[in-house]
Amino acid sequence: MQNSDIDAGLTPPPLMPKVERQRLHDTVVEHIRRFIVEGVLEPGKKLNERELCETLGISRTPLREALKVLAAEGLIDIEPNRGASVSKMSEAELRETFELMSGLEAFSGELAAERMTATELTEIKALHYAMLACRAQNDLAGYYSRNQAIHDKINEAARNSALRQTYIAVNRRLQALRFRSNFQIPKWDSAIHDHDDMLKALEARDGKRLSAILRQHLLDKRDAVLQVQSREDAAAAKLKA
Repeated sequence: MQNSDIDAGLTPPPLMPKVERQRLHDTVVEHIRRFIVEGVLEPGKKLNERELCETLGISRTPLREALKVLAAEGLIDIEPNRGASVSKMSEAELRETFELMSGLEAFSGELAAERMTATELTEIKALHYAMLACRAQNDLAGYYSRNQAIHDKINEAARNSALRQTYIAVNRRLQALRFRSNFQIPKWDSAIHDHDDMLKALEARDGKRLSAILRQHLLDKRDAVLQVQSREDAAAAKLKA
């Protein structure tokens, strides 16, 4: 009887803790990634684990697991006995990575113009108009999320898995910088003009045109980011003097 009682007892489903743990893990990664993208955690900033744990309402174990993921993505630097800090790209690295991204975006546009479905085009149009509404309200975070969704959907519509994987990996390193490129209103409005042209090229299924627009769009982002970084570096140098 005792054995049958044990056999008949309730056993916790073995997958439940793993599912909950994974959800927490993904949520923490996403929160910190957003902090980095939106500049809450600035490039070069040393991370205070206690403060992050309090902000996110978590223990140090899921935080450290999340930091390892972000380190693998190139967003966080972890040094033994010195802790973690937000990665800061050198000028040369920034230039080269944006150049690479301009090529990836251009190729995505060329393929997407051929392969995008009518439904996907409709979704991009909806995101475009939502993005314009955010600009009218000076909602940079809302604008950026829709902006990135447009670029992401163009890349998905290219239907090239090798391109997709490379795009995701490179774009993660540039998201915070792409966000910062809109800090100046003229740069922000110029980006919107580019998106108007992108939409027209998509509607016309003009892959060559869309490719050229996307390539220059990313190179303009590079130049805007370099300007911002140069001013910030100069201001930091003055404070140290």
